[in-house]
Formats: sequence, structure tokens, C-alpha cells
Amino acid sequence: MEELSFVVDMVKQEMDAALKHLDHAFQKIRAGRASTAMVQDVMVEYYGAPTPLNQVANVMVPDAMTISIQPWDKTAIGPIEKAIINSNLGFAPMNNGENIILNVPPLTEERRRELAKSAKAEAEASKITVRNARQDGMKELRKLEGVSEDLIKDEEAKIQVLTDKYIKLCDENLKVKEAEIMKV
Repeated sequence: MEELSFVVDMVKQEMDAALKHLDHAFQKIRAGRASTAMVQDVMVEYYGAPTPLNQVANVMVPDAMTISIQPWDKTAIGPIEKAIINSNLGFAPMNNGENIILNVPPLTEERRRELAKSAKAEAEASKITVRNARQDGMKELRKLEGVSEDLIKDEEAKIQVLTDKYIKLCDENLKVKEAEIMKV
């Protein structure tokens, strides 16, 4: 019977990972406020190696519409500026010799709709991952030998309950993010 609970635990872990991925993806989608998460995936060419921005500079949000990037090494200002421009984030970096300032422009109605659409796509991808985890779990249960069908049916019901719960969580997170995006 240990194998049965192992399969359900495995499915739950995959579903948890899908929800964590969704939260991470939602952090990158800006909702009109500046956030350090907006630039966390920017890679800077630093001494010939691609390096995450937060490893070559201090990234701060002094106010709701500004991101301030202060490099630890002044020679990195140029490569950081270039990396931000090449990352297609839609920011025009301003360099004052000491640090780089990114002004986050207010979102237009059209841009808000695009961001809501991308949030919906991320939520759908997470729901697909949840459903795939369910499918994998069901296959694993059917592979087990020497286990009564009643026990397998019980575990399948547990997996279905988990699936419904995680799909609902994805939908709830999407509703919250869409409201955040569309708020003017």
C-alpha cells in the first residue's frame, strides 16, 4: 500500500511545482508598479560570461514607477545598459555615471489587455501541467500489480480531488492577477 501513497505524493509534488511556476511567471508580468522581478532574468555580459543582473548590481525600487540599478563595479554600467536594451523589456535605461535608472511607464489599455492575455496563457500552461501530473499518476496506479482494484479506485479519486483543487487554485490566482493588471 506504500506504493499507492507514493504515487499520490508524487502527483501532489508535480502539482505544487506547477503552482510555484505560475506564481513565478506572474511575478514577471508587471501590473503598473515597478518591481525587481521585472529585471531578474536579465543576463549581463560581465568579463566575458553571462551573469544574472542581481550578481553584478544592487537592484532597488525607490518608488512605484522607478527601478534603480547600482553596479558594484562602475565598469559594468555599459554592459548592464546594453543587456537591458537587448532584453526587450520596453525600458529606456538612463545612465548617470553612478547607476542606471529605469522609468516604468504607466500601462496603456492595450498593454494591459496583452498582459492579461499572457497571464491567462501562463495559467493555462500550469493547468495543463496539473492535468498531465494527474494522467501520469493514473498510469502509475494502473501499472501496480497485486493491488486490489478498490484501493486503486480510492487513490484515483484522491488524485482527482487534488487535480480539481489545483485547477481551482490556478483559476483563483489568475483572477487576482487579472484584477491587478486591469486596475488603473
